Amino acid sequence: MPATKAQPKEMLPLVDKPTIQYGVEEAIASGIEQVIMVTGGGKRAIVDHFDRSLELEHYLEERGKSDLLHILSEVDELSNQLDITYIQQKEPLGLGHAVWTARRLVENEACAVLLADDVILCEGRPALKQLIDAHRSTGATVLAVRRVPKSEVSRYGIIATGGSRGGIHEIVDIVEKPPAGDAPSDLAALGRYVLLPAVFGELDRGEPGAGNEIQLVDAIKRTIGHQPVVGVEFEGDYYDTGTVPGYLRANLMLAMKRNGLREELAPLLRELLETSPESV
Repeated sequence: MPATKAQPKEMLPLVDKPTIQYGVEEAIASGIEQVIMVTGGGKRAIVDHFDRSLELEHYLEERGKSDLLHILSEVDELSNQLDITYIQQKEPLGLGHAVWTARRLVENEACAVLLADDVILCEGRPALKQLIDAHRSTGATVLAVRRVPKSEVSRYGIIATGGSRGGIHEIVDIVEKPPAGDAPSDLAALGRYVLLPAVFGELDRGEPGAGNEIQLVDAIKRTIGHQPVVGVEFEGDYYDTGTVPGYLRANLMLAMKRNGLREELAPLLRELLETSPESV
């Protein structure tokens, strides 16, 4: 807020692409062919972004804007590589409730969940593919986890681990936003999951948790001991665009990785670093 008062936060741009497009690209690169987008009210912009705009294409073609037409064609190609279904969460009752609204479309199968404001970029296997591979090898519900500084554990759901093998950890408990002194580990659950159908069974109970919302982590936690649950320390660059500092960091880091932008930004950054805080 206030940037998201009239537009979905998933449509805020990271350099020149809306945040949600990075998630769709990750899903495609992970082998996903069917995507269910759970949206709230007033999020028509998401639908429009992934829909083809013949009027805009005609306008650009008439004016010889071939470079912009090429960009549009790239977005259209994303839509052609998968089937997108949109479903509305009629009330903002929490992440768990948002996932639960897709239950009939999931049809009692394992499914992946990707939170669009958690952007993870990888040189090799996408983060979601790393979780899918772990699910296939373990048959478990899988959470993406990453080690965080002790001073930050109170911002996340922190997992307690049993045995560990490589970067895969058996999860025996999840503690939501614990004080630093009470955290069972420094492994935080972030915005990628592969869920077994049992999780939907727990979401069916509709039990509110923190913030009086239906929490996905609570439902996963209740399956521990009945179904296997593991955490995967994923490889890749993680950006939390749900906060102002995280959003600015993501834009800066992505811009500096791009040829053309890096050369323009580097002198500006050096100038800013040389400027005293008082004069800024």
